[in-house]
Order: sequence, then C-alpha cells, then structure tokens
Amino acid sequence: MRDGKRLTLTTPDLVLLSLLAERPMHGYEANLELERRCIRDWASISRPQVYYSLEKLAGAGFIRAADSGEPAAGPERSVFQTTAKGRTAVADALEREAWTTQRDRPAFSTWIALSWLALPGVFQKQLRRRKKFVVAELAREEETLRSILKEVGHPYHEAVWMVSLMIEQFKVELRWLRKVERELPRRTAARHPALVGTQDTASQRNARD
Repeated sequence: MRDGKRLTLTTPDLVLLSLLAERPMHGYEANLELERRCIRDWASISRPQVYYSLEKLAGAGFIRAADSGEPAAGPERSVFQTTAKGRTAVADALEREAWTTQRDRPAFSTWIALSWLALPGVFQKQLRRRKKFVVAELAREEETLRSILKEVGHPYHEAVWMVSLMIEQFKVELRWLRKVERELPRRTAARHPALVGTQDTASQRNARD
C-alpha cells in the first residue's frame, strides 16, 4: 500500500517477482537471465525497467535483500529475493480475468488494413519482408524449444507450451502469407461497399447541415 492506494503490479514487476522466486539474484543477473531465456519476446521489460521495478517492489515489501555473502556493490549488485508477501501478490494478480480476454493487435495486420493506399509494388515487397521475418523467427523459436527441452528434461513445462504456441502461430502465419501471395493477382476493390456509401451519405448530410 502506498498513500492509501493498492500498488498496481505491472508485467515487468510480475516477471521479476517470478525470477526472484526461483532464486535470489541482483539486477544485473536478472537482466542476463531475461536475455538468456528470451523473455523479452513475450514480455516488454527494458533494462532500466528492471531497476525501477526492483526499487518499487522492495519499497512495497514484495522482495527483500538476500544475504549473498559478498560486500554491497551498488544497486546492480544488491541481491534480492521474493518474499511471502510478494508471492501472494503474484498469485492474486494471476487470477485477473484480463489475462484471458485480451486480443493482440499485430502491426502487420494494421498494415494489411491500410495497404490499399500503398504505392504499386509495395504490397509484394512488404509481403516478402514479412515472410523472411517469419521464417527466421520460426527457426529461432524451434532452436529455443530444443534448448528448453534439453534444460527442462521433459515436454510438460510452461516454457515448452509457450514456445510451442509461438511456433504454431508462426507456421499458421507462414501458410497464410503464402496464400495471400498466390491470391494477390486477383485483388480488387469491394464490390458492395455499403459501409463507404453510408459514410458518404452521412458526410453529405453533415455538409448540408
């Protein structure tokens, strides 16, 4: 509690609480672990955010300094671990319905919707770029999955499920991109643009008024 208000835990806060619940570590080590596990692929958390969250969580009593057996060496080397209060806060946050009722808003989907205004040849160029990116990311996720399976030792783990989902999503998108590429020569304007006509009528009526 701060100033009589409930402390809101952000995604970076929850990620750090999870990491520190596994074992004590300092901010610099937490950043290395974020990189090693490719956590930034699914959670937006910058290096400065790590230290901001550590300070915030410590002030709330959700983490505490751990005895590392080493002399203090600044905030990057201060070792923290999740407290019982912090574990309870994470458990409470994981019950939020919002985790299960959100839709992604991929930038490429937005681009597709606006692409009718692109210059000639741009659609094909961007489609090739996206395909190249998806192929590369698919290969990277498959390599990540192999590393996870080697480290975890079995396929029944949350990290395996997460990366498997990403792999399936990239495979589906790759099939869809190839389909769009095949159908692109047949692309035409809407035959029954009822919505456009409605908007035009409304615009004309507003102009008269």
